Amino acid sequence: MNIQEIDCKTALSPSTLPGLMYSLNPYRGCQHNCAYCYAPNVLHQPREQWGETLLVKKNIPRILALEVKKKKPGVVGLSTVTDPYQPVEQKYTITRFCLEQLLVYDFPVHVQTKSALIIRDIDLLTRFSDAQVMFSIGTLQEQERRLLEPYASSIQERITALQHCSAAGLKTAVFFGPVYPTTRVDEIPLFVDLMKDAGVQEIWVDSLRLKPGIWENIHKTLQRDPMMLERFSKSREHYQSIREELQKQGEKQKIHIMDAF
Repeated sequence: MNIQEIDCKTALSPSTLPGLMYSLNPYRGCQHNCAYCYAPNVLHQPREQWGETLLVKKNIPRILALEVKKKKPGVVGLSTVTDPYQPVEQKYTITRFCLEQLLVYDFPVHVQTKSALIIRDIDLLTRFSDAQVMFSIGTLQEQERRLLEPYASSIQERITALQHCSAAGLKTAVFFGPVYPTTRVDEIPLFVDLMKDAGVQEIWVDSLRLKPGIWENIHKTLQRDPMMLERFSKSREHYQSIREELQKQGEKQKIHIMDAF
């Protein structure tokens, strides 16, 4: 992947996502290479070009430092389009620098990621009056994860990171989405048990939304595993059964279940 450093003009953008006032994306592009990624649709970028170049907004902490002095405090979503803790963050620490600026005025933060790298910043996140960490987990099957989310943290690494965040006193949640169509209803009790043990307080759930180009990209990715491709093709209709079982188990374990969209 070609990595380029750029300057941006703004840091905080208005967000229409539930519970967020602002979105903050330190990077444009993502190294996780998830086959079902919706970001090209949001950014109106041709899917075949997505993943070729990653833009590092090198000056965004400085721009953010100016904006937080003037803007009305509100929940900031990091990140709403690309993962703030993708591998390149290990080198650039742009997300950490942004958190430092948000902390000056104690803006509420909601961080969503697939990366265990967030553990590095627990020291900062615990200093906010209001901070929530959400991990995206769409399956418990590591073999499937490796195919569709090849460069994201493993499922176990994410669960372990959730445990660290919860133990530190942070509010934690899981975005169970997109729910892999291969997920079985009888897997849901185990999923909820694992999230409960990790200290998760909320589970947001969403189905696989096949925006233009997404199914074609999944099909291309899964050609190396014809059996999984067949299961993906035939299993997209049982999401409602998954959702109902999730609600049932959430009530049992006293975890709040909510639809993401």
